[in-house]
Amino acid sequence: MFKGEDRAPARAFLRAMGLSDDQIYRRMVAVSNTWNEITPCQSSLKRVSESVKKGVVAGGGTPVEFGTITVSDGISMGTEGMKYSLVSREIIADSIEAVVRAHKYDCLVGLGGCDKTIPGTLMAMARLNVPSVFVYAGSMLPGSHGGRDITIQDVYEAVGAYQSGKIFKPELEEIERAACPGAGTCAGLFTANTMASLTEVMGMSLEGDASTSAVSSGREEIGSKAGQTVLGTEILPRDIFTWEAFENAITLDAAMGGSTNAVLHLIAIAHEAAVKLSIDDFDRISRKVPQLVSMKPGGEHVMFDLHKSGGVTAVLKQLNRRNLLHNTVTVSGEHLFERIERYRQNVSYNIVRDLNTPISHHGGIAILKGNLAPEGAVVKTANLKKLYHKGPARVFECEEDAFNAVKNDSIKENDVVIIRNEGPKGGPGMREMLAVTAALVGKGLGEKVALVTDGRFSGATHGLMVGHVSPEAYVGGPIASLCDGDSVMIDVGNRAIVASANLRNLPSKKGQVSGVLSKYRSMVSSASNGAVTTG
Repeated sequence: MFKGEDRAPARAFLRAMGLSDDQIYRRMVAVSNTWNEITPCQSSLKRVSESVKKGVVAGGGTPVEFGTITVSDGISMGTEGMKYSLVSREIIADSIEAVVRAHKYDCLVGLGGCDKTIPGTLMAMARLNVPSVFVYAGSMLPGSHGGRDITIQDVYEAVGAYQSGKIFKPELEEIERAACPGAGTCAGLFTANTMASLTEVMGMSLEGDASTSAVSSGREEIGSKAGQTVLGTEILPRDIFTWEAFENAITLDAAMGGSTNAVLHLIAIAHEAAVKLSIDDFDRISRKVPQLVSMKPGGEHVMFDLHKSGGVTAVLKQLNRRNLLHNTVTVSGEHLFERIERYRQNVSYNIVRDLNTPISHHGGIAILKGNLAPEGAVVKTANLKKLYHKGPARVFECEEDAFNAVKNDSIKENDVVIIRNEGPKGGPGMREMLAVTAALVGKGLGEKVALVTDGRFSGATHGLMVGHVSPEAYVGGPIASLCDGDSVMIDVGNRAIVASANLRNLPSKKGQVSGVLSKYRSMVSSASNGAVTTG
Protein backbone atom coordinates (compact mmCIF):
# COMPACT_ATOMS: atom_id res chain seq x y z
CA MET A 1 0.00 0.00 0.00
CA PHE A 2 2.84 2.41 0.77
CA LYS A 3 5.89 1.13 -1.15
CA GLY A 4 7.09 2.32 -4.53
CA GLU A 5 7.07 5.61 -6.42
CA ASP A 6 3.44 5.25 -7.51
CA ARG A 7 2.34 5.15 -3.86
CA ALA A 8 3.86 8.56 -3.09
CA PRO A 9 0.40 10.18 -2.73
CA ALA A 10 -0.57 7.61 -0.09
CA ARG A 11 2.65 8.26 1.83
CA ALA A 12 2.04 12.01 1.60
CA PHE A 13 -1.20 11.59 3.60
CA LEU A 14 0.65 9.65 6.30
CA ARG A 15 3.40 12.29 6.47
CA ALA A 16 0.67 14.88 7.05
CA MET A 17 -0.07 13.07 10.31
CA GLY A 18 3.58 13.15 11.36
CA LEU A 19 4.64 9.61 10.46
CA SER A 20 8.33 9.09 9.73
CA ASP A 21 9.86 6.93 7.02
CA ASP A 22 10.49 4.24 9.61
CA GLN A 23 6.86 4.25 10.77
CA ILE A 24 5.49 4.22 7.22
CA TYR A 25 7.49 1.17 6.20
CA ARG A 26 6.74 -0.91 9.29
CA ARG A 27 3.81 -3.33 9.37
CA MET A 28 0.60 -1.37 9.82
CA VAL A 29 -1.67 -2.62 12.61
CA ALA A 30 -5.28 -1.48 12.59
CA VAL A 31 -6.65 -0.84 16.08
CA SER A 32 -10.45 -0.79 15.88
CA ASN A 33 -11.86 0.83 18.99
CA THR A 34 -15.46 1.01 20.19
CA TRP A 35 -14.62 3.61 22.86
CA ASN A 36 -17.35 6.22 23.30
CA GLU A 37 -19.15 8.42 25.81
CA ILE A 38 -22.44 6.53 25.37
CA THR A 39 -22.04 3.74 27.90
CA PRO A 40 -19.73 2.70 30.77
CA CYS A 41 -19.09 -0.59 28.95
CA GLN A 42 -16.59 1.12 26.64
CA SER A 43 -15.33 3.95 28.81
CA SER A 44 -12.12 2.13 29.78
CA LEU A 45 -11.10 1.54 26.18
CA LYS A 46 -9.40 4.88 25.60
CA ARG A 47 -6.64 4.00 28.05
CA VAL A 48 -6.56 0.36 26.93
CA SER A 49 -6.09 1.37 23.29
CA GLU A 50 -3.07 3.46 24.30
CA SER A 51 -1.51 0.36 25.85
CA VAL A 52 -2.32 -1.64 22.70
CA LYS A 53 -0.57 0.95 20.53
CA LYS A 54 2.48 0.95 22.80
CA GLY A 55 2.58 -2.83 22.46
CA VAL A 56 2.41 -2.56 18.68
CA VAL A 57 5.34 -0.12 18.64
CA ALA A 58 7.32 -2.38 20.97
CA GLY A 59 6.62 -5.25 18.61
CA GLY A 60 8.00 -3.33 15.65
CA GLY A 61 4.76 -2.17 14.03
CA THR A 62 2.88 1.07 13.44
CA PRO A 63 -0.56 1.30 15.08
CA VAL A 64 -3.42 3.01 13.24
CA GLU A 65 -6.45 3.57 15.45
CA PHE A 66 -10.00 4.13 14.20
CA GLY A 67 -13.42 4.09 15.82
CA THR A 68 -16.66 2.25 15.18
CA ILE A 69 -20.11 2.43 16.76
CA THR A 70 -21.82 1.16 19.88
CA VAL A 71 -25.50 0.94 20.73
CA SER A 72 -26.11 0.64 24.47
CA ASP A 73 -28.58 -2.17 25.12
CA GLY A 74 -29.02 -1.04 28.71
CA ILE A 75 -29.94 2.53 27.81
CA SER A 76 -32.14 1.68 24.81
CA MET A 77 -33.88 -1.25 26.57
CA GLY A 78 -37.66 -1.08 26.55
CA THR A 79 -37.79 1.58 23.82
CA GLU A 80 -37.88 1.76 20.03
CA GLY A 81 -34.13 2.38 20.25
CA MET A 82 -33.51 -1.27 21.09
CA LYS A 83 -34.43 -2.13 17.48
CA TYR A 84 -31.00 -0.81 16.51
CA SER A 85 -29.03 -3.02 18.90
CA LEU A 86 -28.70 -6.20 16.85
CA VAL A 87 -28.49 -4.08 13.70
CA SER A 88 -25.37 -2.48 15.19
CA ARG A 89 -23.60 -5.86 15.23
CA GLU A 90 -23.72 -5.90 11.42
CA ILE A 91 -22.66 -2.25 11.15
CA ILE A 92 -19.67 -2.88 13.39
CA ALA A 93 -18.57 -5.91 11.37
CA ASP A 94 -19.10 -4.09 8.06
CA SER A 95 -17.28 -0.94 9.16
CA ILE A 96 -14.20 -2.78 10.46
CA GLU A 97 -14.06 -4.87 7.29
CA ALA A 98 -14.35 -1.75 5.12
CA VAL A 99 -11.55 0.16 6.86
CA VAL A 100 -9.08 -2.73 7.04
CA ARG A 101 -9.64 -3.91 3.48
CA ALA A 102 -9.65 -0.39 2.01
CA HIS A 103 -6.21 0.34 3.45
CA LYS A 104 -4.80 -3.19 3.35
CA TYR A 105 -3.61 -3.14 6.94
CA ASP A 106 -1.41 -6.07 7.90
CA CYS A 107 -2.96 -6.92 11.27
CA LEU A 108 -5.94 -6.08 13.46
CA VAL A 109 -6.41 -5.60 17.18
CA GLY A 110 -10.12 -5.18 17.93
CA LEU A 111 -11.35 -3.60 21.18
CA GLY A 112 -14.90 -4.21 22.35
CA GLY A 113 -17.10 -4.20 25.42
CA CYS A 114 -20.88 -3.84 25.18
CA ASP A 115 -22.88 -6.77 23.83
CA LYS A 116 -22.75 -6.34 20.04
CA THR A 117 -19.24 -4.95 19.80
CA ILE A 118 -17.72 -8.35 20.63
CA PRO A 119 -19.47 -10.52 18.03
CA GLY A 120 -19.37 -7.67 15.49
CA THR A 121 -15.59 -7.42 15.85
CA LEU A 122 -15.13 -11.20 15.71
CA MET A 123 -17.30 -11.43 12.59
CA ALA A 124 -15.04 -8.85 10.92
CA MET A 125 -11.93 -10.78 11.97
CA ALA A 126 -13.35 -13.96 10.44
CA ARG A 127 -14.06 -12.15 7.16
CA LEU A 128 -10.70 -10.38 6.95
CA ASN A 129 -8.56 -13.34 8.04
CA VAL A 130 -5.48 -11.25 8.80
CA PRO A 131 -3.55 -11.77 12.08
CA SER A 132 -5.94 -10.52 14.78
CA VAL A 133 -6.35 -10.33 18.54
CA PHE A 134 -9.47 -9.29 20.45
CA VAL A 135 -9.17 -7.17 23.62
CA TYR A 136 -12.10 -6.82 26.03
CA ALA A 137 -13.02 -3.67 27.93
CA GLY A 138 -13.50 -5.62 31.15
CA SER A 139 -16.44 -6.01 33.49
CA MET A 140 -17.79 -3.53 36.01
CA LEU A 141 -17.38 -4.25 39.69
CA PRO A 142 -20.68 -4.99 41.44
CA GLY A 143 -22.56 -2.34 43.35
CA SER A 144 -23.73 -2.80 46.91
CA HIS A 145 -27.14 -2.30 48.49
CA GLY A 146 -28.50 -3.70 51.72
CA GLY A 147 -25.34 -5.67 52.34
CA ARG A 148 -25.43 -7.57 49.06
CA ASP A 149 -23.87 -7.27 45.61
CA ILE A 150 -26.19 -5.76 43.00
CA THR A 151 -26.02 -5.17 39.25
CA ILE A 152 -28.08 -3.38 36.60
CA GLN A 153 -30.41 -6.41 36.70
CA ASP A 154 -31.50 -5.33 40.18
CA VAL A 155 -32.47 -1.88 38.90
CA TYR A 156 -34.78 -3.33 36.25
CA GLU A 157 -36.34 -5.67 38.79
CA ALA A 158 -36.68 -2.84 41.30
CA VAL A 159 -38.85 -0.98 38.78
CA GLY A 160 -41.32 -3.88 38.84
CA ALA A 161 -41.15 -4.03 42.63
CA TYR A 162 -41.84 -0.29 42.83
CA GLN A 163 -44.80 -0.56 40.45
CA SER A 164 -46.35 -3.28 42.59
CA GLY A 165 -45.81 -1.35 45.83
CA LYS A 166 -43.20 -3.72 47.23
CA ILE A 167 -40.65 -0.93 47.57
CA PHE A 168 -40.99 2.85 47.64
CA LYS A 169 -39.35 5.54 45.54
CA PRO A 170 -36.44 6.29 47.92
CA GLU A 171 -35.29 2.66 47.80
CA LEU A 172 -35.64 2.56 44.01
CA GLU A 173 -33.41 5.64 43.83
CA GLU A 174 -30.87 4.06 46.21
CA ILE A 175 -30.66 0.96 44.02
CA GLU A 176 -30.36 3.11 40.88
CA ARG A 177 -27.46 5.07 42.36
CA ALA A 178 -25.63 2.01 43.74
CA ALA A 179 -25.91 -0.57 40.97
CA CYS A 180 -23.23 0.68 38.57
CA PRO A 181 -20.21 1.97 40.54
CA GLY A 182 -17.90 2.67 37.60
CA ALA A 183 -16.53 1.72 34.21
CA GLY A 184 -17.05 -1.67 32.63
CA THR A 185 -19.64 -4.03 31.23
CA CYS A 186 -22.55 -5.31 33.31
CA ALA A 187 -21.11 -7.19 36.27
CA GLY A 188 -23.08 -10.44 36.01
CA LEU A 189 -22.76 -13.18 33.40
CA PHE A 190 -24.88 -11.25 30.96
CA THR A 191 -24.21 -11.10 27.20
CA ALA A 192 -20.97 -9.08 27.21
CA ASN A 193 -19.22 -11.23 29.83
CA THR A 194 -20.60 -14.36 28.19
CA MET A 195 -19.19 -13.42 24.79
CA ALA A 196 -15.85 -12.33 26.27
CA SER A 197 -15.57 -15.74 27.97
CA LEU A 198 -16.39 -17.58 24.75
CA THR A 199 -13.86 -15.45 22.84
CA GLU A 200 -11.18 -16.47 25.32
CA VAL A 201 -11.91 -20.21 25.12
CA MET A 202 -12.00 -20.03 21.31
CA GLY A 203 -8.52 -18.54 21.45
CA MET A 204 -9.08 -15.10 19.89
CA SER A 205 -8.09 -13.27 23.08
CA LEU A 206 -5.32 -13.70 25.62
CA GLU A 207 -5.69 -15.72 28.79
CA GLY A 208 -7.45 -13.77 31.54
CA ASP A 209 -8.94 -11.22 29.15
CA ALA A 210 -12.57 -12.14 29.88
CA SER A 211 -12.53 -11.79 33.67
CA THR A 212 -10.07 -8.95 34.34
CA SER A 213 -12.16 -5.97 35.45
CA ALA A 214 -12.30 -2.68 33.57
CA VAL A 215 -10.70 -0.79 36.47
CA SER A 216 -7.78 -3.21 36.90
CA SER A 217 -4.29 -2.26 35.77
CA GLY A 218 -4.27 -5.73 34.26
CA ARG A 219 -6.24 -4.32 31.34
CA GLU A 220 -3.25 -2.25 30.20
CA GLU A 221 -0.99 -5.27 30.56
CA ILE A 222 -3.32 -7.36 28.40
CA GLY A 223 -3.58 -4.53 25.85
CA SER A 224 0.20 -4.15 25.53
CA LYS A 225 0.68 -7.89 25.20
CA ALA A 226 -2.04 -8.06 22.54
CA GLY A 227 -0.30 -5.36 20.50
CA GLN A 228 2.93 -7.34 20.53
CA THR A 229 1.24 -10.72 20.01
CA VAL A 230 -0.55 -9.71 16.82
CA LEU A 231 2.77 -8.89 15.16
CA GLY A 232 4.44 -12.10 16.28
CA THR A 233 1.86 -14.60 15.09
CA GLU A 234 1.27 -16.30 11.79
CA ILE A 235 -1.97 -17.82 13.08
CA LEU A 236 -5.03 -16.44 11.27
CA PRO A 237 -8.58 -16.11 12.60
CA ARG A 238 -9.84 -18.98 10.46
CA ASP A 239 -7.11 -21.17 11.96
CA ILE A 240 -8.69 -20.38 15.31
CA PHE A 241 -12.39 -20.35 14.34
CA THR A 242 -12.63 -24.09 13.74
CA TRP A 243 -15.52 -26.46 14.39
CA GLU A 244 -13.70 -27.68 17.50
CA ALA A 245 -13.27 -24.12 18.80
CA PHE A 246 -17.00 -23.47 18.47
CA GLU A 247 -17.74 -26.72 20.28
CA ASN A 248 -15.45 -25.51 23.09
CA ALA A 249 -17.33 -22.21 23.21
CA ILE A 250 -20.72 -23.91 23.44
CA THR A 251 -19.36 -26.23 26.12
CA LEU A 252 -18.14 -23.30 28.23
CA ASP A 253 -21.42 -21.45 27.72
CA ALA A 254 -23.31 -24.50 28.96
CA ALA A 255 -21.05 -24.92 31.99
CA MET A 256 -21.24 -21.27 33.00
CA GLY A 257 -24.94 -20.72 32.28
CA GLY A 258 -24.33 -17.88 29.82
CA SER A 259 -26.64 -15.64 27.85
CA THR A 260 -29.05 -16.99 25.22
CA ASN A 261 -27.62 -14.35 22.88
CA ALA A 262 -24.57 -16.61 22.55
CA VAL A 263 -26.68 -18.80 20.25
CA LEU A 264 -27.24 -15.93 17.80
CA HIS A 265 -23.70 -14.63 17.96
CA LEU A 266 -21.76 -17.90 17.74
CA ILE A 267 -23.82 -18.98 14.72
CA ALA A 268 -23.17 -15.59 13.09
CA ILE A 269 -19.39 -15.76 13.73
CA ALA A 270 -19.29 -19.34 12.46
CA HIS A 271 -21.14 -18.24 9.32
CA GLU A 272 -18.42 -15.67 8.60
CA ALA A 273 -15.73 -18.28 9.21
CA ALA A 274 -17.45 -20.77 6.85
CA VAL A 275 -18.10 -23.21 9.72
CA LYS A 276 -21.49 -24.96 9.74
CA LEU A 277 -23.05 -24.45 13.18
CA SER A 278 -26.73 -24.87 14.05
CA ILE A 279 -28.98 -24.35 17.03
CA ASP A 280 -29.15 -28.12 17.45
CA ASP A 281 -25.45 -28.16 18.34
CA PHE A 282 -26.22 -26.09 21.43
CA ASP A 283 -28.81 -28.57 22.65
CA ARG A 284 -26.62 -31.58 21.86
CA ILE A 285 -23.69 -30.21 23.86
CA SER A 286 -25.77 -28.79 26.70
CA ARG A 287 -27.29 -32.21 27.39
CA LYS A 288 -23.87 -33.67 28.27
CA VAL A 289 -22.15 -30.71 29.98
CA PRO A 290 -22.76 -29.99 33.68
CA GLN A 291 -23.36 -26.48 34.97
CA LEU A 292 -20.45 -25.67 37.27
CA VAL A 293 -20.89 -21.99 38.18
CA SER A 294 -23.80 -20.14 39.78
CA MET A 295 -23.63 -16.75 38.09
CA LYS A 296 -26.05 -13.85 38.03
CA PRO A 297 -28.73 -13.28 36.74
CA GLY A 298 -30.25 -16.47 38.15
CA GLY A 299 -27.37 -17.38 40.44
CA GLU A 300 -25.17 -15.80 43.09
CA HIS A 301 -21.90 -14.57 41.61
CA VAL A 302 -20.56 -11.82 39.37
CA MET A 303 -17.61 -11.82 36.96
CA PHE A 304 -15.24 -10.39 39.57
CA ASP A 305 -15.90 -13.48 41.71
CA LEU A 306 -14.94 -15.71 38.79
CA HIS A 307 -11.76 -13.71 38.28
CA LYS A 308 -10.78 -14.24 41.92
CA SER A 309 -11.35 -17.97 41.36
CA GLY A 310 -9.00 -18.11 38.38
CA GLY A 311 -11.20 -16.83 35.57
CA VAL A 312 -12.39 -18.81 32.58
CA THR A 313 -9.46 -21.24 32.90
CA ALA A 314 -10.79 -22.41 36.29
CA VAL A 315 -13.95 -23.66 34.57
CA LEU A 316 -11.98 -25.18 31.69
CA LYS A 317 -9.82 -27.10 34.17
CA GLN A 318 -12.89 -28.94 35.46
CA LEU A 319 -14.36 -29.54 32.00
CA ASN A 320 -11.09 -31.00 30.76
CA ARG A 321 -11.09 -33.58 33.53
CA ARG A 322 -14.02 -35.21 31.71
CA ASN A 323 -12.49 -34.76 28.25
CA LEU A 324 -15.19 -32.29 27.20
CA LEU A 325 -12.81 -29.94 25.36
CA HIS A 326 -10.72 -29.96 22.19
CA ASN A 327 -7.05 -28.94 22.27
CA THR A 328 -7.38 -26.02 19.88
CA VAL A 329 -4.80 -23.39 18.93
CA THR A 330 -4.95 -19.88 20.40
CA VAL A 331 -3.80 -16.53 19.04
CA SER A 332 -0.69 -16.59 21.22
CA GLY A 333 0.47 -19.77 19.48
CA GLU A 334 -0.01 -22.02 22.47
CA HIS A 335 -2.78 -24.59 22.62
CA LEU A 336 -5.75 -24.49 24.96
CA PHE A 337 -4.53 -27.41 27.04
CA GLU A 338 -1.27 -25.56 27.72
CA ARG A 339 -3.27 -22.73 29.31
CA ILE A 340 -5.23 -25.25 31.35
CA GLU A 341 -2.10 -27.11 32.52
CA ARG A 342 -0.58 -23.84 33.79
CA TYR A 343 -3.61 -23.08 35.94
CA ARG A 344 -3.36 -23.54 39.70
CA GLN A 345 -6.58 -23.38 41.70
CA ASN A 346 -7.09 -20.56 44.17
CA VAL A 347 -7.90 -22.64 47.23
CA SER A 348 -8.84 -19.60 49.34
CA TYR A 349 -11.63 -18.49 46.99
CA ASN A 350 -13.26 -20.76 44.44
CA ILE A 351 -16.79 -20.56 43.05
CA VAL A 352 -16.33 -23.27 40.38
CA ARG A 353 -17.93 -26.56 41.34
CA ASP A 354 -16.23 -29.92 41.07
CA LEU A 355 -17.55 -32.21 38.32
CA ASN A 356 -18.86 -34.58 40.98
CA THR A 357 -20.98 -31.89 42.65
CA PRO A 358 -22.35 -29.75 39.80
CA ILE A 359 -25.16 -27.26 40.13
CA SER A 360 -26.91 -29.24 37.41
CA HIS A 361 -25.95 -32.29 35.39
CA HIS A 362 -27.00 -30.45 32.24
CA GLY A 363 -25.85 -27.16 30.74
CA GLY A 364 -27.59 -23.81 30.69
CA ILE A 365 -29.17 -23.73 27.20
CA ALA A 366 -32.02 -25.78 25.71
CA ILE A 367 -33.53 -25.71 22.23
CA LEU A 368 -37.28 -26.30 22.13
CA LYS A 369 -39.30 -27.33 19.08
CA GLY A 370 -42.96 -27.98 18.35
CA ASN A 371 -45.90 -26.59 16.41
CA LEU A 372 -45.29 -23.14 17.89
CA ALA A 373 -41.59 -23.11 16.89
CA PRO A 374 -40.91 -25.66 14.13
CA GLU A 375 -37.44 -24.20 13.45
CA GLY A 376 -36.67 -23.94 17.14
CA ALA A 377 -36.70 -21.60 20.13
CA VAL A 378 -34.12 -20.93 22.85
CA VAL A 379 -34.52 -21.03 26.63
CA LYS A 380 -31.92 -20.44 29.33
CA THR A 381 -32.10 -23.29 31.85
CA ALA A 382 -29.26 -22.18 34.14
CA ASN A 383 -30.61 -21.86 37.69
CA LEU A 384 -34.13 -22.33 36.31
CA LYS A 385 -36.45 -23.75 38.96
CA LYS A 386 -39.47 -24.37 36.76
CA LEU A 387 -39.01 -26.63 33.72
CA TYR A 388 -42.67 -27.23 32.83
CA HIS A 389 -45.53 -24.80 32.36
CA LYS A 390 -48.96 -25.00 30.77
CA GLY A 391 -51.36 -22.11 30.65
CA PRO A 392 -53.48 -19.76 28.57
CA ALA A 393 -51.84 -17.48 26.03
CA ARG A 394 -51.94 -13.73 26.56
CA VAL A 395 -51.03 -12.39 23.13
CA PHE A 396 -49.37 -9.01 22.51
CA GLU A 397 -48.27 -7.55 19.20
CA CYS A 398 -45.27 -5.69 20.62
CA GLU A 399 -43.13 -5.33 23.74
CA GLU A 400 -44.73 -2.07 24.90
CA ASP A 401 -48.21 -3.60 25.05
CA ALA A 402 -46.92 -6.51 27.12
CA PHE A 403 -45.00 -4.21 29.48
CA ASN A 404 -48.10 -2.07 30.08
CA ALA A 405 -50.11 -5.21 30.85
CA VAL A 406 -47.53 -6.25 33.45
CA LYS A 407 -47.41 -2.73 34.86
CA ASN A 408 -51.21 -2.61 35.18
CA ASP A 409 -51.40 -6.03 36.88
CA SER A 410 -53.40 -7.65 34.09
CA ILE A 411 -50.99 -10.60 33.81
CA LYS A 412 -52.08 -13.36 36.15
CA GLU A 413 -50.45 -16.44 37.63
CA ASN A 414 -50.19 -19.32 35.13
CA ASP A 415 -50.45 -17.05 32.03
CA VAL A 416 -48.15 -17.57 29.05
CA VAL A 417 -47.22 -14.09 27.83
CA ILE A 418 -46.80 -14.10 24.02
CA ILE A 419 -44.92 -11.19 22.43
CA ARG A 420 -44.76 -11.41 18.65
CA ASN A 421 -43.68 -9.27 15.69
CA GLU A 422 -40.39 -8.61 17.50
CA GLY A 423 -38.19 -10.96 15.44
CA PRO A 424 -35.26 -9.99 13.21
CA LYS A 425 -37.56 -8.88 10.38
CA GLY A 426 -40.67 -8.12 12.41
CA GLY A 427 -39.16 -5.64 14.84
CA PRO A 428 -37.15 -5.15 12.82
CA GLY A 429 -34.09 -5.74 14.95
CA MET A 430 -35.19 -8.45 17.41
CA ARG A 431 -35.44 -6.37 20.57
CA GLU A 432 -34.43 -7.70 23.97
CA MET A 433 -37.27 -8.01 26.49
CA LEU A 434 -35.49 -7.27 29.77
CA ALA A 435 -37.92 -4.51 30.74
CA VAL A 436 -40.81 -7.00 30.56
CA THR A 437 -39.05 -9.99 32.10
CA ALA A 438 -37.60 -7.92 34.95
CA ALA A 439 -40.98 -6.34 35.61
CA LEU A 440 -42.52 -9.81 35.92
CA VAL A 441 -39.82 -10.79 38.44
CA GLY A 442 -40.32 -7.52 40.32
CA LYS A 443 -44.07 -8.19 40.48
CA GLY A 444 -43.43 -11.60 42.01
CA LEU A 445 -44.52 -13.49 38.87
CA GLY A 446 -41.08 -14.65 37.72
CA GLU A 447 -41.69 -18.30 38.63
CA LYS A 448 -45.48 -18.22 38.13
CA VAL A 449 -45.78 -17.33 34.45
CA ALA A 450 -43.93 -18.08 31.24
CA LEU A 451 -43.04 -15.78 28.35
CA VAL A 452 -42.64 -16.70 24.68
CA THR A 453 -41.41 -14.35 21.97
CA ASP A 454 -39.89 -14.22 18.51
CA GLY A 455 -37.69 -11.48 19.96
CA ARG A 456 -34.79 -12.14 22.30
CA PHE A 457 -33.68 -11.58 25.87
CA SER A 458 -30.99 -9.70 27.70
CA GLY A 459 -28.34 -11.80 29.36
CA ALA A 460 -29.81 -10.41 32.60
CA THR A 461 -33.14 -12.18 32.02
CA HIS A 462 -34.02 -15.21 34.11
CA GLY A 463 -37.11 -17.37 34.58
CA LEU A 464 -39.02 -19.53 32.08
CA MET A 465 -38.55 -17.15 29.16
CA VAL A 466 -38.50 -18.65 25.66
CA GLY A 467 -37.08 -16.54 22.84
CA HIS A 468 -35.91 -16.70 19.22
CA VAL A 469 -39.16 -18.45 18.17
CA SER A 470 -38.68 -19.38 14.51
CA PRO A 471 -40.17 -18.85 12.02
CA GLU A 472 -41.08 -15.43 13.38
CA ALA A 473 -44.55 -13.88 13.16
CA TYR A 474 -43.57 -11.35 10.50
CA VAL A 475 -42.87 -14.05 7.91
CA GLY A 476 -46.06 -15.91 8.83
CA GLY A 477 -44.71 -18.36 11.39
CA PRO A 478 -47.20 -20.30 13.54
CA ILE A 479 -46.82 -17.84 16.43
CA ALA A 480 -48.67 -15.33 14.23
CA SER A 481 -51.91 -17.34 14.38
CA LEU A 482 -51.95 -17.89 18.15
CA CYS A 483 -54.97 -16.35 19.91
CA ASP A 484 -55.73 -15.20 23.45
CA GLY A 485 -56.76 -18.16 25.57
CA ASP A 486 -55.09 -20.84 23.44
CA SER A 487 -53.34 -23.33 25.69
CA VAL A 488 -49.53 -23.32 25.45
CA MET A 489 -47.33 -26.05 26.92
CA ILE A 490 -43.61 -25.61 27.56
CA ASP A 491 -41.75 -28.78 28.52
CA VAL A 492 -38.02 -28.08 28.82
CA GLY A 493 -37.18 -31.66 29.79
CA ASN A 494 -38.68 -32.98 26.57
CA ARG A 495 -37.54 -29.93 24.57
CA ALA A 496 -41.12 -29.19 23.50
CA ILE A 497 -43.17 -26.04 22.96
CA VAL A 498 -46.69 -26.85 21.78
CA ALA A 499 -49.96 -24.91 21.41
CA SER A 500 -53.30 -26.71 21.55
CA ALA A 501 -54.65 -24.50 18.75
CA ASN A 502 -54.64 -25.43 15.09
CA LEU A 503 -51.72 -23.20 14.15
CA ARG A 504 -50.98 -22.37 10.55
CA ASN A 505 -48.56 -20.32 8.52
CA LEU A 506 -49.91 -16.92 7.57
CA PRO A 507 -48.96 -14.57 4.74
CA SER A 508 -46.01 -12.30 5.44
CA LYS A 509 -46.97 -9.25 7.48
CA LYS A 510 -46.22 -5.89 5.87
CA GLY A 511 -45.07 -2.83 7.77
CA GLN A 512 -43.31 0.36 6.88
CA VAL A 513 -39.83 1.16 8.14
CA SER A 514 -37.14 3.37 6.65
CA GLY A 515 -33.40 3.91 6.69
CA VAL A 516 -31.11 1.29 8.14
CA LEU A 517 -34.03 -0.69 9.59
CA SER A 518 -35.49 -1.07 6.10
CA LYS A 519 -32.15 -2.32 4.75
CA TYR A 520 -31.82 -4.71 7.67
CA ARG A 521 -35.34 -6.13 7.25
CA SER A 522 -34.71 -6.83 3.57
CA MET A 523 -31.48 -8.74 4.24
CA VAL A 524 -31.64 -10.40 7.67
CA SER A 525 -32.02 -14.17 8.07
CA SER A 526 -33.97 -16.14 10.65
CA ALA A 527 -32.86 -16.14 14.28
CA SER A 528 -32.29 -19.88 13.91
CA ASN A 529 -29.57 -18.98 11.38
CA GLY A 530 -27.93 -16.33 13.56
CA ALA A 531 -29.85 -13.32 12.14
CA VAL A 532 -26.99 -12.65 9.72
CA THR A 533 -27.25 -10.27 6.77
CA THR A 534 -24.67 -11.89 4.50
CA GLY A 535 -25.45 -14.68 2.05
